[in-house]
Amino acid sequence: MRLRNKPWAKDFMEEHPDILVLEPEQVKEGWHQLFGNNNPIHVEVGTGKGQFVIGMAKANPDVNYIGIEHFDNVMVSALEKAIEADKPSNLRLLRANGNKLVDIFEKGEIDRLYLNFSDPWPKTRHAKRRLTHESFLNLYETVLIPGGEVHFKTDNRLLFEYSLVSMSDYGMKLRYVSLDLHVEMPEDNIMTEYEEKFSAKGQPIYRLESQFDNR
Repeated sequence: MRLRNKPWAKDFMEEHPDILVLEPEQVKEGWHQLFGNNNPIHVEVGTGKGQFVIGMAKANPDVNYIGIEHFDNVMVSALEKAIEADKPSNLRLLRANGNKLVDIFEKGEIDRLYLNFSDPWPKTRHAKRRLTHESFLNLYETVLIPGGEVHFKTDNRLLFEYSLVSMSDYGMKLRYVSLDLHVEMPEDNIMTEYEEKFSAKGQPIYRLESQFDNR
């Protein structure tokens, strides 16, 4: 999908440093101080237009949420939503790439990580770009606390199957697996924009919760 250029995006983001962190590397090991508490930190990699992470922040005030997005033209949409939601104090948005997590967070600084509707990179030669590839799992394990969790949603069956195998082979414990989340529809489920779109078409939403070794 081609993103429409928004030449005003950078200036707009710079106007809201209270919620959007443009240089997150400078906050490494200081995220709890930035939030002003020791509440758990949950991170969404690839936050898109922000509906999920903002909804989670509003629903769970005792958890700190961080949404990471690489593209300026998408991040400004998340920022606009955060402003409309009165900038929840337990929310921060980061303009960053998900493969830079170890530059942004100290070892064990995150409690949970969310991957929602990530790019499936369907071609075999692009497998290393999938956010559930072994190399990314290694990054997640580094920044998560011992026993930290990864929660994953997708509409792509092949990516879901790949992720189940990848996480199992890595030694992660699969705590919850759903082949059609909306049949069960947990009360605390916050939908992303893509989730609303795909579920409205009758497509199943796949979800899993996995956990690293508690050592």
